[in-house]
Amino acid sequence: MLDNRKKRILEAIIEEYINTAEPVSSGTIAKKHKIDFSSATIRNEMAELEAEQYLDKPHTSAGRVPSAKGYRFYVDELLKDNKLSINEIAYIKEKLETKVNEIEDLTKIATNTLSEITHYTSIAINSKTEIYNISDIKFVLLGSRVLMAVILTDAGTIKETIIKFNADITESQVQTINNIFNNRLVGKPLSKIDKPLEEYIKSEMNYEIKIIKPIIEAINKQVAKENEIYLEGANRVFDFPEFKSINTAKNFLNILDEKEIVLELLNSGIAKDINIYIGEESGIEELKDFSLVTFKHLVAGHELGTIGIIGPTRMDYSKVISVMKYISKKLNE
Repeated sequence: MLDNRKKRILEAIIEEYINTAEPVSSGTIAKKHKIDFSSATIRNEMAELEAEQYLDKPHTSAGRVPSAKGYRFYVDELLKDNKLSINEIAYIKEKLETKVNEIEDLTKIATNTLSEITHYTSIAINSKTEIYNISDIKFVLLGSRVLMAVILTDAGTIKETIIKFNADITESQVQTINNIFNNRLVGKPLSKIDKPLEEYIKSEMNYEIKIIKPIIEAINKQVAKENEIYLEGANRVFDFPEFKSINTAKNFLNILDEKEIVLELLNSGIAKDINIYIGEESGIEELKDFSLVTFKHLVAGHELGTIGIIGPTRMDYSKVISVMKYISKKLNE
């Protein structure tokens, strides 16, 4: 366990390194961080922190940089999440209070806002819709051979799809379809129906399967849709010095190109908690040079997905977590 002096010095080193991306010397800490210890004392403490693996020493510098263990201690024990300005709070409120037609739009807005405020790449996924129950289905005839299906779930999500047919459909048929689908499906997820939907339909009506099948396929496609990924600010990370390395930049682009790499992590974690994965903690080789910070997107107690930030391990964790907590609070409201 670190004593208070080591904690103050480690905190100062990490915050200085986050700001400058340059190895930190004892002289810098003594001059810039109002620590009432001599440079010699700070230097000795830094050597001990290095020996305990909280700091690393680059070969080409006399200064120190935080290790993954140092960052972990910082976010668990030292971090203060109060780095939002009045203007940033006002901007987030304005963005999240935008009128939306679908709750998924709120996820997109939150993901964009998170990236804009932190300047990191943000990524989000919708939760698996199989956990939602259908609360209403409405079919609307748009033309003699065009039908619109609107599906509402108990989480407030709305799915719409257009279905085209090779034969004419009457208003009377549409009303019958509305009644049957609502009687059979309201209150149930499609994945839990105890026999094929086609059997329900055929047992209630004598329409040809060529009319019913496109409806079934469209509903399955929309309601069972999951893991839709939103990505914002992919180019912002290239402003950071870590990404001047071709290998680091290429690795990051590969992660974004194959977003499935982080799906498992985005789907993990406890609802309402902010989860922080630093470097190799993720267990994913491609993420060993990066950090991932995520939180669950909840509305009225329903989990609608996960929103996260991907960036270098030299991430401004205090800023990221401050923004995430405020966005999470506003989404829940």
